[in-house]
Amino acid sequence: MTQFSLFARLKNFLKNFITCGALGWCLECFWTGMDAIRRGKDKTLRCQTSIWMFPIYGMAALFAPISRLLRGVPIVIRGTVYMLLIYAGEFLSGTILKKHKSCPWDYSKAKLNYKGLIRLDYAPAWFLSGLLFEKVLSQK
Repeated sequence: MTQFSLFARLKNFLKNFITCGALGWCLECFWTGMDAIRRGKDKTLRCQTSIWMFPIYGMAALFAPISRLLRGVPIVIRGTVYMLLIYAGEFLSGTILKKHKSCPWDYSKAKLNYKGLIRLDYAPAWFLSGLLFEKVLSQK
């Protein structure tokens, strides 16, 4: 691999990282804003997020090569792979942030949580989010 090829790959990864980070932030703002309405707390759609979430969502850029490997595989399998990868990323990043008392989420009060870091009832959201990231990354 030439230096130019390596630079081009790094540049492409950084573009994808920024795209995924921004998309993830927007999805989180939408999700938390809608949740505030659901709970009857805030009809202004005020959302809540953290600067830590940008690089966490940005790591979905790693889905680009994975999606090329999964090309032609049924959507249920692709979505499940992405969902599991999102859960793994959420658990890993949450564990690291929790050790530094910096984790912006705490699911410990949710019924279907694991160590307060992941919520199993979010599976459909992560399944669909993974497919959305795949779609966005495939257009680049």
